[in-house]
Amino acid sequence: MSSDGVLLEVKHLRKFFPVRKGVLRRVVAQVQAVDDVDMYIKHGETLGLVGESGCGKTTAGRTILRLIEPTSGEILFRSKKLAAKGEEYKVVDIAKASRRTLKTLRRDMQIIFQDPYSSLNPRMTVGSIVGEPLLVHGVSRGAERENRVRELLGAVGLKPDHMKRYPHEFSGGQRQRIGIARALALDPQLIVADEPVSALDVSIQAQVLNLLEDLQKEFGLTYLFIAHDLSVVRHISDRVAVMYLGKIAELAKTEELFTAPKHPYTEALMSAVPVPDPDYTVERILLEGDVPSPVNPPSGCYFHPRCRYVKGICSKEAPAYRDIGGEHFATCHLADSLVLQPVRTG
Repeated sequence: MSSDGVLLEVKHLRKFFPVRKGVLRRVVAQVQAVDDVDMYIKHGETLGLVGESGCGKTTAGRTILRLIEPTSGEILFRSKKLAAKGEEYKVVDIAKASRRTLKTLRRDMQIIFQDPYSSLNPRMTVGSIVGEPLLVHGVSRGAERENRVRELLGAVGLKPDHMKRYPHEFSGGQRQRIGIARALALDPQLIVADEPVSALDVSIQAQVLNLLEDLQKEFGLTYLFIAHDLSVVRHISDRVAVMYLGKIAELAKTEELFTAPKHPYTEALMSAVPVPDPDYTVERILLEGDVPSPVNPPSGCYFHPRCRYVKGICSKEAPAYRDIGGEHFATCHLADSLVLQPVRTG
């Protein structure tokens, strides 16, 4: 894959959490939360990351930002803030970056958290919350900082006099706008949006999604958009990656993924998407059994115990994550031969 236009490239990323037991707290097993993930995000695009609860998508997002230390792998980021004079950008491996380098990188990478209330300090005013990144990084102080906070609040649809209020005085949608303003404070290149609308009412979700799209156009932002709502992901994403048990099952352009899925797990997920047509019925694919434990994943393909197309090779040999054509990636032995059910939108 050419590196032209790529902002972030993740190679063989793993994050294992130790399971400890006994008085001596010895490690007896590993929770394989993120297991050998490869993906890239281009400048200015939105990559959606979807999957059922516990699949590792939030862990992947936080590991990419190194809010959680990776177990192994490379996280290559093209940073403008670290570029030397005359250079357009500098490629940095986030996984190996020093604390000093990471502090500068934080200005290029920000996160919007899922819960718009618990992510805001209830003892701080909105002006202090949004302006704190500017203070920590020494970007601006005093009147300059206050003016910048006013600009940020205006950009997310809030008023300047909201600066003196506290988070509990706002609705859920307004609190999420405050979180978005804080993420924009340092003029980042990449924003990881960790289920930013899942805690909001449906009508408010639409407003926040439209705001994110407008901000992307205005500031040239790049998003890693983590969610479990497929209709939301389809609306906002340029490409979509589907995770299952810590691995990327499939990654493709949004419409291609929804209309021509190549992995049985993706097909099952898509069959649950509501169809806005009362005269049309879609075959609902019910996956049998439970999601395997990430402490002791199945041999071969991780999905084979629940797959309705399973073959002998699936339980014996792990499939490679490969490009099956047109930058459509899938981790399935049968991806080239299966004709799977597309999603109808009406």
